[in-house]
Amino acid sequence: MKHLEANFDGLVGPTHNYAGLSFGNVASLSNAKAVSSPRSAARQGLEKMKALHDMGMVQGVLAPQERPDVLALRRLGFTGTDGEILAAAAHKAPAIFQAVCSASSMWTANAATVSPGADTRDGKVHFTPANLTNKFHRSLEPITSGRILQAMFADRHYFAHHLHLPDNEHFGDEGAANHTRLCSEYGHAGVELFTFGRYAFDSSKPAPTRYPARQTFEASAAIARLHGLSEDNTIFIQQNPAVIDQGVFHNDVIAVGNKNVLFYHEQAFLDTAAKKREIQQKFGDQKVYFIEVKDSEVSVADAVQTYLFNTQLISLPDGTMVIIAPTECQENERVSAYLADLVTRDTPIRQVHYFDVKQSMRNGGGPACLRLRVALTDQELAAVNPAVILDEVLFNRLNQWVDQHYRDELSVDDLRDPQLLNESRTALDELTQILKLGSVYAFQL
Repeated sequence: MKHLEANFDGLVGPTHNYAGLSFGNVASLSNAKAVSSPRSAARQGLEKMKALHDMGMVQGVLAPQERPDVLALRRLGFTGTDGEILAAAAHKAPAIFQAVCSASSMWTANAATVSPGADTRDGKVHFTPANLTNKFHRSLEPITSGRILQAMFADRHYFAHHLHLPDNEHFGDEGAANHTRLCSEYGHAGVELFTFGRYAFDSSKPAPTRYPARQTFEASAAIARLHGLSEDNTIFIQQNPAVIDQGVFHNDVIAVGNKNVLFYHEQAFLDTAAKKREIQQKFGDQKVYFIEVKDSEVSVADAVQTYLFNTQLISLPDGTMVIIAPTECQENERVSAYLADLVTRDTPIRQVHYFDVKQSMRNGGGPACLRLRVALTDQELAAVNPAVILDEVLFNRLNQWVDQHYRDELSVDDLRDPQLLNESRTALDELTQILKLGSVYAFQL
């Protein structure tokens, strides 16, 4: 049986904007209120998808959320026509209005946690949408994310879907951004690393003091139980509170893994030495490459600014391990020098490819934020909704769709325009037909 790892990238939505909503995300806050380009952002994302497809990777597409979220405003007591609701919310509750317009669903790494069938008790691929309770604007996502994932991975013989965890900060879950899987081969049983920021039920344990820890131990443990993982293939590792307070809001901003490689900053974790021993012991006889970046080589500030670790670490079909990095890494002298040296070392990482994803970077997410990794057998891949798998035809069709429906520029003030809502719904309705998702949005139900 053949096996592989597919990447499912989030399409940037037609109302992509910079609202600066994410406290603890330095890039998001520093670009608040800037004029965005939804068309450029969507095209940048599609170009990255196509490039990985051309490298031989299986590349899928995950649909965006509907924004502004008028249903959320109705739940909060705003009444009238959709246009009246937008106007009233923008005038009377501008902070809430900006939140329900968030473009954050483009970061698909937060859509869900995924465990492949090789790791789970029942042999199925398990999906749990992230509840994202730490940020109101993101907590609006899990219901629609769950519908979209079920439309993509619908065959119950191969796929199992769970309801997101309870909507409470004690079970704050940020999805695959805090989840890493190491394995010898994608189809073989692996070790799943759940990184968390704090213990919700034990305030005596270490926790950050400046910025919030968005993932709790209790949430990570619950997902491991839901997915039918065993103690032998599960490791819980706490993120260093001091590094969270430096703007590392998710683990994938400070660490990334693939197969037998864990690439991380020396400040990433607590009890690093002990956890390395546990990883190697549970991994088995094959060597795990722990590539630790010293602060003297790349500072945390440079790692956050360039998203050195929010890169994609992938294995090409020929086995070559490659880093997919944003051009910000190339433009930073220290980070660029580090990566140039890294590919000459005795590790599996042999190449670095740079991509321009500035529209995403300015809103606080790099290449790794844009994709959800799903390890599949060839039989499981055949059971995936084929309309969401990228090829030349779908790539061209989606670019045409973007050109037809997306605005070239968008300011925060534009979000109150009822015509923008109509444009967005028309676009998303057509997208669900292109991707054969059925009715997944509230306005369609």
